[in-house]
Amino acid sequence: MTRPAMTVDPLAADPTRAALHRLRAEVAKAVVGQDAVVTGLIVALVCRGHVLLEGVPGVAKTLLVRTVAAALDLTARRVQFTPDLMPGDVTGSMVFDARTAAFTFREGPVFTNLLLADEINRTPPKTQSALLEVMEERQVTVEGEQRMLPDPFIVAATQNPVEYEGTYPLPEAQLDRFLLKLTVPLPAREEELGVLRAHHGGFDPRDLTAAGVRPVADAADLAAARAAVGQVHVAESLLGYVVDLCRATRATPALELGASPRGATALLGTAKAWAWLTGRDHVVPDDVKAMARPTLRHRLRLRPEAELEGIGVDAVLDTVLATVPTPR
Repeated sequence: MTRPAMTVDPLAADPTRAALHRLRAEVAKAVVGQDAVVTGLIVALVCRGHVLLEGVPGVAKTLLVRTVAAALDLTARRVQFTPDLMPGDVTGSMVFDARTAAFTFREGPVFTNLLLADEINRTPPKTQSALLEVMEERQVTVEGEQRMLPDPFIVAATQNPVEYEGTYPLPEAQLDRFLLKLTVPLPAREEELGVLRAHHGGFDPRDLTAAGVRPVADAADLAAARAAVGQVHVAESLLGYVVDLCRATRATPALELGASPRGATALLGTAKAWAWLTGRDHVVPDDVKAMARPTLRHRLRLRPEAELEGIGVDAVLDTVLATVPTPR
């Protein structure tokens, strides 16, 4: 995102918005810095969307999601994706019950509110594809029977950059099901010093309770936030701006795949959530610009010649944002 943090007072009068700001404060007890990533996770929670976190090993991607889960009064489970992980290990499978001499369904870890899919790109495509129905339909189909997942249900996945050894690129159909792709950068020097000070003072990332992290928001807060975001006003000119941005990606020479209409609807939703979180009841162009990169970057595919020239997707999006006229 183009701005690192929300601009509204955490003690805002709106109790739902205040609860989500408290969530940011709880995460800060265990994670130093990464304000933009935390804000992106909150946007995804408000929009009931899935989020993909990408960064090199050791930048606290897993800790970040675990801390958000600990600060929410929701059920959370973690799946460590490995090369030998099978689809049934994620979604569940039919098992034989000797007592009844019949097969029964044993639920997989996806039957939760917040699923941490850790290192999702270290498992083969067959297992990755097991999440397609889960993420889109929020259900699991086994032996022809559909089983609904709890509400809310959100996947927070972490991955290492695709050039790292032992990774499998996520299929485009699955990437498109993530509302946001957030890049988790290496910390600045002062932030890294803060990490060392915390560990020197006894911080244990495996014991978030000892760090003082406690639930400060729940499913009712998220439902109320979604309802409030649904009431955020969007002018016709802003709708046209979102469409023009997405259409511009389809005509950009550096891209062989631009943003789809699903990407446009996702950008509209995240811009509304950003506007509400920053204390406004209407969307302005800066809201769209703030959410354009995390909402669209994973939906675009560079042409091979652009990759050879070292052009990145974010740079292409910056060019699009600079060239598409901004509504007044």
